[in-house]
Amino acid sequence: MNGATEESGAPARTEGKFTALAVCWVLGLGSLVSWNSMLTISDYYYQLFPHYHPSRVLTLVYQPFALGVIAILAYHEAKIDTRWRNIRGYALFFISTVLLIVLDLVTSGKGGIGPYIALCVIVGSFGVADAFVQGGMVGDLSLMCPEFIQSFMAGLAASGALTSGLRLITKAAFEDFHSGLRKGTILFLSISAAFEFLCVVLYAIVFPKIPLVKFYRKKAASEGSKTVSSDLAAAGIQIQSNQEDKTEILSKKQLFQKNMDYLFGVYLIYVLTLSIFPGFLYENTGEHQLGSWYPLVLIAMYNVWDLVGRYVPLINCLKLESRKGLLIAILSRFLLVPAFYFTAKYGDQGWMILLTSFLGLSNGHLTVCVFTAAPKGYKAPEQNALGNLLVMFLLGGIFSGVALDWLWIIGNGSF
Repeated sequence: MNGATEESGAPARTEGKFTALAVCWVLGLGSLVSWNSMLTISDYYYQLFPHYHPSRVLTLVYQPFALGVIAILAYHEAKIDTRWRNIRGYALFFISTVLLIVLDLVTSGKGGIGPYIALCVIVGSFGVADAFVQGGMVGDLSLMCPEFIQSFMAGLAASGALTSGLRLITKAAFEDFHSGLRKGTILFLSISAAFEFLCVVLYAIVFPKIPLVKFYRKKAASEGSKTVSSDLAAAGIQIQSNQEDKTEILSKKQLFQKNMDYLFGVYLIYVLTLSIFPGFLYENTGEHQLGSWYPLVLIAMYNVWDLVGRYVPLINCLKLESRKGLLIAILSRFLLVPAFYFTAKYGDQGWMILLTSFLGLSNGHLTVCVFTAAPKGYKAPEQNALGNLLVMFLLGGIFSGVALDWLWIIGNGSF
């Protein structure tokens, strides 16, 4: 019965599905918790490096590494062992987060150009880890069921919501203490490092042994996928080479041509989002009653509603599956640019919080809709390739958005 399948290709039994969903959620959280920690503690780095635009510069440092490495990995994805890739990615996240703590302790929380350069180097390693993990995980989960992708994407957003919540708590807890901001930051990074270590253990030991995961990976191997062999071996399953499906597999160029709307759609989602978040929210929203809490509240609202948006597609009537409808929704988000500009100039903090919430909600909703719809109907090796292409365009969108974000301060003459 374990190997039985329904006509749709899904397993007749779904043993371990809820365990797999929970693990995917945690792995998604671990994929961004370290980077979101960096964004969320930007108030600390603004205190140390007030003249270096930390939220903008660090994001701009991060993205070339992420985009360059994912481009190489996406080109060679069919030959890269997914298990090797993901474990090393999570391990690099863990090591880099620990190095941030070490850097702060060694420099005794002092600013200056030397510590800032060291900080930028560590941030570059986050970009490399992101390319390893996000492309590897999305490619791996694309050959499984759409719910796994949705859960992983929800975990990505949960990392933002969790880090924002923890940041508000640590800021409140340590605000009245000497060096309170620094103490809160170190505690914050320690929690992030613990999450990364947990992800290494979950992916290496727990995830490969879940029955439903083993089913999908065996199915992928039978369709010609080479990327799952080590994961199957870790679960005690050996696939003979003569069992592989010899049917023709679409090339990356063909996949690109067939999915241009999805690929450029996810690119545009993140161009718009990162041209506003986080740099604009930290530096261009003015002074309000909330004082130093204001940017933290805006970041928290974005992250919470981004998380909510990633669960909205679970309601079938709210899930966008029309390719034309998705493209219209994605393009219409660019109306948020003038909306944010005029709200920052003339509106109060309530309107800015509302706009930031909608930015997060639409970002999460559209991301999940694209990533769950695109891989449908393809063979496992094609799904893995398409998953990597989607992540490459996502990171390309982030990089472009971060670059465009500088136009806000250039336009204000505050560079």
